[in-house]
Parts: sequence; structure tokens; C-alpha cells
Amino acid sequence: MVSKLSQNWKYVIVILLFLGWSIGNFDRFFMNYAILGISNDLQLSTSQTGIVLSSFFAGYALMQIPGGWLADRFGFRKIIITALLAWSIFTILSGMAWSFMSLILIRFLFGLGEGSFFPSASKGIASWFPQNERSRAMSFMLTSGTIMGVITPLIGTQSMQTIGWRTIFYIAGAVGIIFVLLYIIFLKEQKDATKEKIENPSNNKAPLRDVLKTPIIWNLFIAYFAIYAVQWGLMTWMPTYLVDARQLDLTSVGYISAIPAVAGIIAMLTSGYILDKLPEGKDKLIAAVFAVLTAVFLYLMAFAPNIAMFAVYQSIVTIFMSFNIVLIISAPLKMLSEEVVGTANGFINTGAQFAGVLTPMLIGFLVDAFDGSYTVAFIMLIMFALLCAGSLFLIRSKKEVPVLKKVES
Repeated sequence: MVSKLSQNWKYVIVILLFLGWSIGNFDRFFMNYAILGISNDLQLSTSQTGIVLSSFFAGYALMQIPGGWLADRFGFRKIIITALLAWSIFTILSGMAWSFMSLILIRFLFGLGEGSFFPSASKGIASWFPQNERSRAMSFMLTSGTIMGVITPLIGTQSMQTIGWRTIFYIAGAVGIIFVLLYIIFLKEQKDATKEKIENPSNNKAPLRDVLKTPIIWNLFIAYFAIYAVQWGLMTWMPTYLVDARQLDLTSVGYISAIPAVAGIIAMLTSGYILDKLPEGKDKLIAAVFAVLTAVFLYLMAFAPNIAMFAVYQSIVTIFMSFNIVLIISAPLKMLSEEVVGTANGFINTGAQFAGVLTPMLIGFLVDAFDGSYTVAFIMLIMFALLCAGSLFLIRSKKEVPVLKKVES
């Protein structure tokens, strides 16, 4: 029997995860605006800028599966605290970068530090929340990203013109270290789960091999890779695109970038509620249709006649992507045993981070290759949206999943 205190403490847990992921998202997103100043200070080419933006994701992707396994093996609390401390240190070091190579190394290590947070947080949500509340809990945590998508452009563009990019990295890293102390005090494991880990250590071995044998997991992996290729492509390059191709000043970029993020906040929270109500199967079909519509509105973005229509189209793209992101990453929390959730979500999220490695670099190379034109880059993003749709359309049922449910017995 779960005590009333335990039932209520789950809200403390998800709020802590929300706040921690807010810090993580700010630390990541700020680079998309800081890179405008960094490129000038360190004399980076467009291709080098793409490599810098991708270097974080290389480390982040590498830590997804190990981070999930560590959370399944040792509990999510220790791994999350370690991750937050590590990435806060490397956020501070990002402000000390002095060359192209030093920046790549620091951002790569930053990614390694942050990489285990998300799969560990998934483990925490699965541990504290009943199945019919997990999409809402996950969407609430993920909303931190969309909120930071509003706050970061406004703070980032203004601070770039006042205190500079180095100082912002120092401040953000210091805030993260303060939150490490709050996590040590308030972030807790479920007592029953902790006791079971001690008494039955063999149960802590998350069967990655069984996870990889499940076709649905591969569908989700591909879909997450594809939708995040679009997400990271837009997020990392939009500030530069708006300055170079649409001739906006830095302050205007901040305000325009915040508009789609506001739409994303509403879409993310609404998606979690809707997904907890939709029947199995219909949710994935709707997501596949939304992925097709994402491709349509990306095309309209590329050829928008003015900046107002561009912002409208990007907001619609953000709404459709938000539904898909919540669906893909919350599906394992409902389909799989708690003992393998960290490992499974770590594997699926690896797809998203591979997209983060590839997409910024590819866009940089394409823009250089086509004399500063972003048209081919948009075509690439459209193809990724259609790949997401195809992968989701191919998901038929959850008949393959019971093999993973056996871990619960």
C-alpha cells in the first residue's frame, strides 16, 4: 500500500525534474544564440559553427543508453544528481572557451554530463506515477523545454548585447550547482523500489537485448530520430537563419523565436492529457498524420512571403511536433516494465541525439555548399518529417511487448 505522503511526494519529484530540465534546456538552448557572438570572437566559418553545435549532441547521444542502464541499475536519484553537477561544471567551462577545438571538447563533455538526465528522469516518472498518469507527468517535464524556448531567446539576445555570452554561461552553471544541493535534499527514490534493489540486485539488470528485439522500440527510435532532426535543425539554426536570410536584428530574433515556443508550451501540456485518454493504436495514427502535416508546414515556412507568416507556420510545426515528441517518449512508460524503462528510453532518446549530432552539421555544410541558401536545408527537414510519419504508420499493435513485461514477474 502506497502511503498518502508517498502519493503526494510524486508531485515534488516531477516539479524537481521540471526545474532541473529547465536549467538543462537553458544551458543547451543558449548556445544557439551565443554562437552568433562566439563565431565572431573565435572567427568560425559556417561549417565550423555547425560542428560546434553538433559537438554537444555527440556526447549527449553516447550517454543515453549507459545513463538509462545506470538508472535501472542504481536508481535514478544518484544518476540525476551526478548529471546535473557535471553539466553545470561544463556550462561554466563553456564560458572559458578560447578556440574552436577547446569549444568542441568542452561541449562534447557537456553532452556527456547531461546525457544521463533524461533516461533517469523517465525512470523516476515510471517509478512514482501510475501508468494512466505518465504521459501527463512526462509532458509536464518536457514543457520545461518549450518554456525555455520562450525565455532563452529573450534572455539570450538581450544578455548578448549587455553582459556577453561568457558571463551568461558562468551564471547558468552556478545556478545548476545550487540546484544540485536542492536535489540532494528533496529528490527521493520510492522506498519500496529502493528496498527491492537491495534485496534482489539481479532484478536491476535491464535487458537491453530484449529491448532491442522489440520492433516497436525500433519504430519509436527511428521516429524520434526523425522528428528531432527537424526539432534540432530548427532550434540550432533559426537564429542564424533569421539574421542572415531574413535580415532581422538580434532583438527581433529573440521575439520571433519566442512565438513558436509559446505555442509549444500549450501543445506539450495538452498532448500529455490527450494521450492519456486516447485508446492504444489511435494515438500513433494521429501522430503519423501530424508528422505529414509537419512536412507540409515546413515547406510553407521555407517560402513564407513575410516574417509574420513564417512565425505562424513555425508555430504550427511546433504544435504538431510537440504531440509526436510526447507520444514517442511516453509510450515506453506505458508499454514496458518499470525495470527496463530507463534503458528503453535511453535507447530511443539516443535516436534524437544522433539527429542532434548530424542535423546542425549537415545544415552548415549545405548552406556553405549552396552559397548561403537555406532551401536545400529545409528540403532535408521535410524528408525527416516524412520519415517520422512512415515509421509511426508502421506501428501496428502492442503484441510484441509482453516479452518485456515478463521482467515484472
